[in-house]
Amino acid sequence: MSHSYDVAVVGAGPAGAAAALAAARAGARTVLLEREQLPRYKRCGGGMIGASQAAVDVAGVDLGPLARDQVGRISFTTRGRAGFTREAPAFLPMVLRSELDEALVRVATDAGVVLRTGVTVTGYAQSDDGVVLSTRDGDITAGAVVGADGSGSRAAAHVGVVCDQVDLGMEAELPTPPGSDWSGRVLLDWGPVPGSYGWVFPKGDTLTVGVIGDRTQGEAVRAYYRSFVDSLGLDLTTAHHDGGHLTRVRAAGSPLVRGRVLVAGDAAGLLEPWTREGISFALRSGDLAGAAAAGDPAAYPKAVERELGAEMAAGRRALAAFTAHPRVVHEVMRSLPGMWGLFTRLVSGQTSLDRQLERRSIRGLVGVLGG
Repeated sequence: MSHSYDVAVVGAGPAGAAAALAAARAGARTVLLEREQLPRYKRCGGGMIGASQAAVDVAGVDLGPLARDQVGRISFTTRGRAGFTREAPAFLPMVLRSELDEALVRVATDAGVVLRTGVTVTGYAQSDDGVVLSTRDGDITAGAVVGADGSGSRAAAHVGVVCDQVDLGMEAELPTPPGSDWSGRVLLDWGPVPGSYGWVFPKGDTLTVGVIGDRTQGEAVRAYYRSFVDSLGLDLTTAHHDGGHLTRVRAAGSPLVRGRVLVAGDAAGLLEPWTREGISFALRSGDLAGAAAAGDPAAYPKAVERELGAEMAAGRRALAAFTAHPRVVHEVMRSLPGMWGLFTRLVSGQTSLDRQLERRSIRGLVGVLGG
């Protein structure tokens, strides 16, 4: 196999599909390379916050048929105790990543992107003329490449991405117990490992249940996962999928491009440091990377900083405050007037963490908590 394109994108997740679509819409002859066959399972909470909803709308994906549930109720606990529930009109669609990814790739191929599945990229070589991708089936050449191949990215190693926050996520897809009260309701639990939390996300006949925390506390995170699942009366032996994965957060100033190879999404360590939400960052960074790959790759880092930098910096401050005082954060959520409304506005995309930290009252609260 030997082919030449203007832009090659490696990885057909949200970042890769968004990059391929943006490059094709910019007029570039684009190929999207994926090592697996589609659709394929991807471990992911699947909550579509407002920024993600806006991005898929711009891409031309109808989110309605993909939503397995529409969440308007959130229950909060701290280590399984002191629980409370708040409710609003449904504002958080829940999707399966396999279905979301397939829909995004379909839009990209409809725009002219060439999809090649079963292709594993094993190396990158740059020259004045572009990039040669080595695969097990031959070489592919491209004027520019977007690496969107996840947190264990070969493209990231080539570019030299540096991450200063690495978390271990443990997650299972379990059958929803008959007669349970999970429809339309999410559970968020502030965990025993500093900076950790757990979740239950409803998806019709499936519950996504997981926890995430500092990788250096791996055994404690795994223990929290097991006890969290047990506390819910669920049985991991019934899981459709069960396992762990690492999430990596880009260090400030880490490279995002080397020559004509760019990285986006998890490959670039682009996600929100506190919640570790990554779908919206993947979609937005992928769109920026695809447009830059079709035009000026050197412009990409400034575009990412302009679009995502302030949100990531705010997320770091929020994580520091939450890590230092999780129970105070819980009590603030429970008792302070207006916090539920702020939470729903943040999740639905009506505001953002960085904009909120410009407010004196919020900035002061986060500062007192150590953020």
